[in-house]
Amino acid sequence: MSAGNAMERAGLGLSSSELSWVGDRIFQNECAGRRECLVHWNQGEAFPSLGIGHFIWYPEGVTGRFTESFPALLAFMKREGADIPVWLTEAKGAPWLDRNLFNEAASQSDRVQALRTFLYETRGLQVRYIQQRARASLAKVVAAAPDDKKPLIRQKLDALMQTPGGVYAVMDYVNFKGEGLSETERYQGQGWGLLQVLLAMPDESGRPLVEFREAAADVLKRRAQNAANPIEQERWLRGWLKRLQTYTEPASVDAGQDGSS
Repeated sequence: MSAGNAMERAGLGLSSSELSWVGDRIFQNECAGRRECLVHWNQGEAFPSLGIGHFIWYPEGVTGRFTESFPALLAFMKREGADIPVWLTEAKGAPWLDRNLFNEAASQSDRVQALRTFLYETRGLQVRYIQQRARASLAKVVAAAPDDKKPLIRQKLDALMQTPGGVYAVMDYVNFKGEGLSETERYQGQGWGLLQVLLAMPDESGRPLVEFREAAADVLKRRAQNAANPIEQERWLRGWLKRLQTYTEPASVDAGQDGSS
């Protein structure tokens, strides 16, 4: 497969069972497979996280450093014909003003329970959205790379796109930490997305998935060290590094796994 074709076909070469495997891994990464975690508000964050990919949804009138992703997921679901709850389609932002209010009153409400059910039943659509976002990211990431690095970035992506484990790593990392293109997603001028990981990989790549995992660990350690909030270094980094250890090839993929529909 040529570099150009790999970029165009990112993730499209996955079978339905392989895509289901990716979705299951992401659900485990974000939620340990727990349905309750599909609508959650993490300590230290200004937004709730929803779905298998913990898509960000800011409360109405709130903006922040991190790229909001839940509205784009809803738009994708609508295009795919999903039966989205009416209140979700009409909402102009997350209906909870802050984490305390969410935890005190809303987290176990009938509406939130129904939302968890909706998000559990649409896991397959969500992993397809993650796949689509990753596919769209590749050309953007190459375009944003320094001119003298563009060919190397293409080569690294091509190498990763050859196997289900590499496709999973790229899909998960883009969902997890973004493309690395947003100017607001910087600490001390340094980003932590896919572009930064690819730039941190060795130019001569013999073990692309291993080298991607190691480069991602270095990039995330740098992010935590640069962060103003100590929670990133003290609590979050450990989980981030553990997540990276799932960036391996699947031993086997069962075509009957849940989450593929």
